[in-house]
Amino acid sequence: MGILDTVLGVIKGQVANSAGANAAPSAAGNAGDLLESVIGMIIDPNSGGLSGLIEKMVAGGLADQVASWVSTGKNLPISAEQLQEVLGSSFVQGLAEKVGINVNDVAGSLSKLLPQVIDKLTPDGEIPGDNKLLEAGLAGLKSLLSEKA
Repeated sequence: MGILDTVLGVIKGQVANSAGANAAPSAAGNAGDLLESVIGMIIDPNSGGLSGLIEKMVAGGLADQVASWVSTGKNLPISAEQLQEVLGSSFVQGLAEKVGINVNDVAGSLSKLLPQVIDKLTPDGEIPGDNKLLEAGLAGLKSLLSEKA
């Protein structure tokens, strides 16, 4: 998987660097693991992938926020509590155990990370089909990385 591993490595470094100077080293170190989990969630065919995640969030009452992330305009924020309610406490707890940080930090990080990731995966304001998702993802990640540079 050469190039994908390289991209993930760069993203991990960017996420860790943007975790903030006051973040605990373990939280910064696990930020890349959290990003990998988000990517896994988006590409998981069992959950419906990106479309399934978006549908779940819309069904959970976050239609306005999700629409802003998919559109080409400004992204509306989501709180950690809203995200945890929609995804489910058990899901967030499992993710926290997987990446080795507490549930509140996971929910808070996800509330900042998901809007950016979904925004970058939908650069034209539309949810890409499965065959275009990787292409859109790589372009979006490149854009995300260039904004942080």
